[in-house]
Amino acid sequence: MDTLSAELMLVERAQAQDETAFEQIMQLYADRLYNYVLRMVGNRADAEDIVQETFLRAYQGLPSFDRRASLSTWLYRIATNLCIDHQRRRARRVQTVSYADYEDDAGETSEWEFADTHTPSPMDAVLHKELQQVVEQAVATLSPKLKTVLLLYDVEELSYEEIARVLNIPMGTVKSRLNHARSQIQKQVEAYLRGETK
Repeated sequence: MDTLSAELMLVERAQAQDETAFEQIMQLYADRLYNYVLRMVGNRADAEDIVQETFLRAYQGLPSFDRRASLSTWLYRIATNLCIDHQRRRARRVQTVSYADYEDDAGETSEWEFADTHTPSPMDAVLHKELQQVVEQAVATLSPKLKTVLLLYDVEELSYEEIARVLNIPMGTVKSRLNHARSQIQKQVEAYLRGETK
């Protein structure tokens, strides 16, 4: 049985008031949702609250869940909406997000991480950590719309189509926001490499 069929059976059982099935759904998605939400809000306690609220809303919404839809897309949509609501209530957040890859307009991917061609010296480790902090700070300064698309695509590895369904926006908008987010990050990293920022 494939994953989608197994998830569909769990949803059907949960819709029939089988609490064990919903607990299994929670076990399947709790870690992934928590990691995503933590990157969005930057605070463990807030992330735990939002994940709990996500599952509460999912449980309440089970009777109206369309079984033709993807369970993961539905859960990410709920979590994303809760994160955006949370960020609107709190203007300033500290983010610690790891961001590894950048895909340029030509579709070529380049690594932000240093190539491992030799045993890293203490100075290499310091420089790598500084660059990683610059990238993290750049991600933290993105607007919620841009950050959401970036995290869903690069960290959670959702496809353009899945992100479009999660956020209920056209696929072209997903691509545009992703390119805009990466462009902003690239500018800040390049400024750092030129010595224009701390």
